[in-house]
Amino acid sequence: MQSTIKKTIQKVSFYLLGFALSGCSSANNEMAGGNLQAINHTMHGINWMSVDGYRADGGGGSSCCIIMPVKWRPGLKAQIEWEVDPEPFGPTPPLGTDEFRAFMVKHKANYQRHNTTVDIPEWPGTERCGLKVHFLVCNQIKVTSSCWAFNSEHYPIKEPSQMKEPAVCPK
Repeated sequence: MQSTIKKTIQKVSFYLLGFALSGCSSANNEMAGGNLQAINHTMHGINWMSVDGYRADGGGGSSCCIIMPVKWRPGLKAQIEWEVDPEPFGPTPPLGTDEFRAFMVKHKANYQRHNTTVDIPEWPGTERCGLKVHFLVCNQIKVTSSCWAFNSEHYPIKEPSQMKEPAVCPK
């Protein structure tokens, strides 16, 4: 119960921060809150991601919140950090057993952490719809604030889902 209350308070705090920032800033620097969404194009698991310090689930759903400018401006960037599980679908021992706990210690030792800085592409007017972070093979990242649904003909990122890692990644 306390965990649920704490999460609710955190979400409300983020919204209030966004409203406070937007109310106290000039028109060119107006900020607002938006959701973060991870879209995984790889065969690996994305355990979590962080965008400019705002941490979110890597599982594909939207998470609250990130504070972004209402209007796009040149040079807008996002610092992305994430954790990869290279073998998320392998067999595991029964939950709650000593064998499972020992397995997880070894399994977690294979997790990989990455970070990069990417440009945030321009969005028209004030049609910013949060930030969608696309995880591609070779630890590449693309982001968009498009309001179109993923796989829509108008969606700007066209890479397919379930991409397999190439034998050699480009440098």
